[in-house]
Amino acid sequence: MFKKKKDLIFPEHIAFIMDGNRRWAVSHGLGKMAGHKHGAIALKNLIDVLAEIEEIKFASFFAFSTENWKRDRNEIDYIFQLVRDLVCENEQKYVDKNIKFVAMGDISRFPEDLQHAVLRIVEKTKSNTGLVVNMALGYGGKDDIIQAANKVFDSGEKVTEQNLKANLYAGDIPDIDLLIRTSGEQRISNFMLFYLAYSELYFTKTYWPDFDKKELFKAIEEFSYRDRRYGGK
Repeated sequence: MFKKKKDLIFPEHIAFIMDGNRRWAVSHGLGKMAGHKHGAIALKNLIDVLAEIEEIKFASFFAFSTENWKRDRNEIDYIFQLVRDLVCENEQKYVDKNIKFVAMGDISRFPEDLQHAVLRIVEKTKSNTGLVVNMALGYGGKDDIIQAANKVFDSGEKVTEQNLKANLYAGDIPDIDLLIRTSGEQRISNFMLFYLAYSELYFTKTYWPDFDKKELFKAIEEFSYRDRRYGGK
């Protein structure tokens, strides 16, 4: 159970760039696939923790980017299997826990059975009212903005902030309050660019497979102490 300190300010929308699986594996003398496997376990466990924090309404995860297609095919296939396991093994659990699962990105190049599995859990949890788990699959921030702009253009409307956002893959969800990136890298790597305008950024040297509720609490505590002025004084 996640124990909360008093007087902390929690983000409504928290996002994660889950980095460091392969480096974690190297540091433990293991193959890179083992790093991805343990990263998937960390993801599953963290979703359970986040679902217990009522103040957090949305959690976005960078699971597979448009740039990840450049990786070795065996590694890509293994990542796909981990995504398949996540959605298939937790489908009923998310229904029972009132977790809403949504997928953000272009999954048309994914294996057909994986596409069906993702769409099935999205459909099965669409009426849930608890934590929204927004999984970025086949996603790139620039691609997201371009496809949204094209949709608005095709409709014959003038592009505005409101109709552009409505046509993004994730739609009209709140902007990200807190972005966490693991493994020590300090960049946003083309992730949810439109939603990051006033986000607080938190970088930790902890590799993703080691990111647990204790590390989450550190990030939330840091977020709580920041002064978010949105361009004001």
